[in-house]
Amino acid sequence: MSAGSHSPNNTQQVGKLSASPHVTVLLNEAVDALNIRSDGVYIDCTFGRGGHSRAILQKLGSQGRLIALDRDLAAIEAGRQIQDSRFLLVHAHFSELRQVLHDQGLEQVDGILLDLGISSPQIDEAERGFSFRFDGPLDMRMDQSKGQTAAEFLAQASEQTIAEVIKTYGEERFAKQIARAIVEKRTLGTVLLTTRQLANLVAGAVPKTEPGQDPATRTFQAIRIYLNQELEELASVLKQCLQSLAAHGRMVVISFHSLEDRMVKHFVREYQQRDNLPAKMPVLAKDLPKPLLMAVGKAIKPSEQEVRANPRSRSAVMRVAERTAEPLGKLLGVS
Repeated sequence: MSAGSHSPNNTQQVGKLSASPHVTVLLNEAVDALNIRSDGVYIDCTFGRGGHSRAILQKLGSQGRLIALDRDLAAIEAGRQIQDSRFLLVHAHFSELRQVLHDQGLEQVDGILLDLGISSPQIDEAERGFSFRFDGPLDMRMDQSKGQTAAEFLAQASEQTIAEVIKTYGEERFAKQIARAIVEKRTLGTVLLTTRQLANLVAGAVPKTEPGQDPATRTFQAIRIYLNQELEELASVLKQCLQSLAAHGRMVVISFHSLEDRMVKHFVREYQQRDNLPAKMPVLAKDLPKPLLMAVGKAIKPSEQEVRANPRSRSAVMRVAERTAEPLGKLLGVS
């Protein structure tokens, strides 16, 4: 997902691929939830290493079509392995979904999948800077071809901004203490350049109150979400999914963070419950706004068996919504 080229033949330099295997979370559940038609058109907004995309292609017939997006150049490189005339992989941000569809001559599709968060190769590749388990450069950009690195952010942002980011996106109680420690280091001439430097600094500033969780977990998560504008991108793509789904098309979202899941849950609820009018307002049932989305079932979490096999799946939550046949009208500025 990146603001870069919409061409699947992007030739920008890509770092070496991680040898770590990527286990697709809720693979069968997500693909089944799309309710795939053999001749349908589908969007995988987070190609990653292609687990969901390959499963979708297996269910499509010769007239079916799949477009996948990813902002990570390493994912784009990995996607070159799929040689299938029904498949197109595009280097693009979530927020470019409508533009990607327009470029392909499409207005609506039959299903959209969003698998949020970061992939195992991103976490396990030290040079990406996402994890404190390996010492590497403080990067954290999903698209390494552009944007500010974590090191640059921490070297330039004010103490207040750093604290707000860590508190808002990491839900970290000790955000002020961490931000103060970062700025104090900076004023002494120490610039944080590696993941281990940041992790050690956080460990020294935060009381170890949660057994089993590294004190740097929330800080790393917060900076990553902020730098990659993950919540802003999600808010944008949810609205674009609503615009892009054909009647009875489905949106499937897998999230790994409470802020993401809350956003998805509230979005579906907002467009499913269109009668949020004052209780005593006289109105005829026929005049009530009709729902644009309908939730399909309840939130789904990985089975105990999947969590045992892949501990990183434990925080995953999948929500499914289906587009009704109701016209969008003026709601989103489209007809």
